[in-house]
Amino acid sequence: MRVVIAEDLALLRDGLIRLLSAGGFEVVEAVGNGPMLLRALTEHRPDVAVVDVRLPPSFSDEGLRAALEARRRVPGLPVLILSQYVEQLYARELLSDRSGGVGYLLKDRIGDVERFVESVRQVAGGGTAMDPEVVAQLLRRHTRDEPLAELTTREREVLELMAEGLSNLAIAARFGVTDKAVGKHTNNIFAKLGLPPSDDHNRRVMAVLTYLQAVPRPS
Repeated sequence: MRVVIAEDLALLRDGLIRLLSAGGFEVVEAVGNGPMLLRALTEHRPDVAVVDVRLPPSFSDEGLRAALEARRRVPGLPVLILSQYVEQLYARELLSDRSGGVGYLLKDRIGDVERFVESVRQVAGGGTAMDPEVVAQLLRRHTRDEPLAELTTREREVLELMAEGLSNLAIAARFGVTDKAVGKHTNNIFAKLGLPPSDDHNRRVMAVLTYLQAVPRPS
């Protein structure tokens, strides 16, 4: 599985290379700024990109912008964003693009190597991998006009865990209920969000993205 890494801090970049290489990935290139990232993504067309939001030259949103532009040029390119903080606008902008696997993790999560590597694999496979803190902050920003207004508290909790990438079986274990009970909740979520019958994996992704599209942009 081929990966491109974008991180301006040399020590962290080298650490990511070692970590992902040990996890079975082939790091085809590791870059330190936005323009280099865009070139690397369009040239290599990797199975997944692991990208810091803030890269030189401006240290604002270079990494995200390069990733979004690369996804326009290479539709469906899987991107896992890393950030020091929960930046809701960035999360919403990336995740509202419904093509290909996407993820948003805080850099602190890299310390949990096994889970981090699994998140990269998940995004490469076309799924979502959302940091629990990112999901929690996004889910707190709701109004009565949003599509999720009809969901029950438990349905929201299930959706939050879906966004983190947990399977129905894993969610059932978390709540101490049966897989069948979780399946009922997910079907209710799909119905209330108006998601038509389709591949279950796709509907899970769409359920998360439906919420994120309803989150108002910060002024």
